[in-house]
Amino acid sequence: MSRSAVLVGIGSFLPPRVVSNADLVARLDTTDEWIWARTGIAQRYYADPGMATSDLAVGAGAAALKSAGETTVDTVVVATTTPDRPCPGTAPLVASRLGMTGAAAYDVNAVCTGFLYGLATGAGLIAGGSADRVLVIGAETFSSILDPADRTTSAIFGDGAGAVVLRAGTADEPGAIGRCDLGSDGEGYDMITVRAGGSRSRLAATSPEPGDHYFTMAGREVFWRAVQRMSDSCRAVLEQAKMTTEDVDRLVGHQANQRILNRLADNLGIPRERCVSNIAEVGNTAAASVPLALDHACAAGLLRPGHRVLLTAFGGGLTWGSTVLTWPALNRG
Repeated sequence: MSRSAVLVGIGSFLPPRVVSNADLVARLDTTDEWIWARTGIAQRYYADPGMATSDLAVGAGAAALKSAGETTVDTVVVATTTPDRPCPGTAPLVASRLGMTGAAAYDVNAVCTGFLYGLATGAGLIAGGSADRVLVIGAETFSSILDPADRTTSAIFGDGAGAVVLRAGTADEPGAIGRCDLGSDGEGYDMITVRAGGSRSRLAATSPEPGDHYFTMAGREVFWRAVQRMSDSCRAVLEQAKMTTEDVDRLVGHQANQRILNRLADNLGIPRERCVSNIAEVGNTAAASVPLALDHACAAGLLRPGHRVLLTAFGGGLTWGSTVLTWPALNRG
């Protein structure tokens, strides 16, 4: 039996500040009904002043390590769109704060698909023999890049972190990560973006506009591309695993908004009641959304050992990815 990565621990972390729809209504031209109807979100969490993405990542990573009964890993992968600094990466700091100085550590940026990309790279390191244990964290402080006057993005996005621990095992074990289908389309580069802050704007002949430092998204165009790309990616991994959508016990998609999750489930022919959703409570947490949804579903008993779970995400780049696994028995710290 070939060497495979097996999920053995899970954890998450949310910052303390809850931002309800009522809080947004108090300062923006919007209503609770407008937000709920378009997103399915009732609240989200924002990091307090002085907090950073690494703080959230450490919290989630520590919980995942405790769940796995581990104190160290060979590699730490942090998927994030909002690193503490442009340079260096956030992962080495996270590894050090978790007591793992010397471990390989690096960031992955595929925006909302980041956790799936991180999971794929971690699984690949294990399958190839370069690591025996990998901590994969999705962590975001999206509140740091939102335009406070933009009712659309302010209503959708929140902060948080989720993490899993992978160890070397075999493909027939519960928790073994299946084939990962990953893709991108750079023609959609401008659809989900922060225009300023990188080399393109720093080396431009003119200074960036003030709004270029904030996150922007072409919502309508993204909606349909997200549904189609995630649907195609899901079908690809199911076919490789010799499964059909009828075999899927739980669909855990990127928590973009509830309408996308519903349309994705309908497009795949998976009953909506099998679709895991925590977006009402935490909003869209980008790279953190899939592991956060997994941890919350596990805690609520919605994910049980033996469930066949389909993971999928879509994000900026444009990027997308999917994989399947049989849910293992996990301890939760």
